[in-house]
Amino acid sequence: FDVYGTLLEVSPAPADAAARWERLWHEHWGVSPRLSLHQFGAACDAVIGREHAAARARGIAWPEVCWPAVVLEVLPELAKLEREAREEFVFQQACLWHTVRMSAAVAEALQALRDRGCLLGLASNAQAYTVRELAEALATHGLGLDLFESELCFWSFEHGFSKPDPHVFQILTTRLAARGIGAEEVLMVGDRLETDIEPARAAGWQTWHLDGTAQTSWAALVDRLRGQRSPSH
Repeated sequence: FDVYGTLLEVSPAPADAAARWERLWHEHWGVSPRLSLHQFGAACDAVIGREHAAARARGIAWPEVCWPAVVLEVLPELAKLEREAREEFVFQQACLWHTVRMSAAVAEALQALRDRGCLLGLASNAQAYTVRELAEALATHGLGLDLFESELCFWSFEHGFSKPDPHVFQILTTRLAARGIGAEEVLMVGDRLETDIEPARAAGWQTWHLDGTAQTSWAALVDRLRGQRSPSH
């Protein structure tokens, strides 16, 4: 599964993001922010652009950054915090740029597929905060990250490159092959053709494109898999 836009619905930043940014600084340093949230974002974008350009110059077509390192470069005062406080700051900061939730339909589908004996994995362009966002969203439905096989989870921040790089799907295909599972037995579920569906098909996987229609809904996916028919869309 993809995460953002697939397992997690992504909505705009909370209305009180600026106030929460102010509060976050006071909680950690007792002062008002030296950068507005907009200025902070612009500075991070500049660092990301530089890192992406350097990675592409080394032949990495679809690079991924380490978000805590980006934030630390923009806010060097973070280095003065204990690791736990630093990680909490980075997570709370990420929550100011978007909000996420998992629908009941997604949770029910995941549980149904796991109960059916399906091995579940992830292929996500993500940061460390994504893992926590997903864990918290699952918890609201009484589920946990243990639904997914850790060996079958690709988090881009752990590798320095991201979808649609074919290496993402090659890594997972190789790990699946070690379990005796062929590429033709694997199903990629995602919302984006260019990063989820097309590269998965190129790797020989089956696909399920969540395009917003009833024919490709989560309920339809579970019904199709129960019927044992090829689910590619």
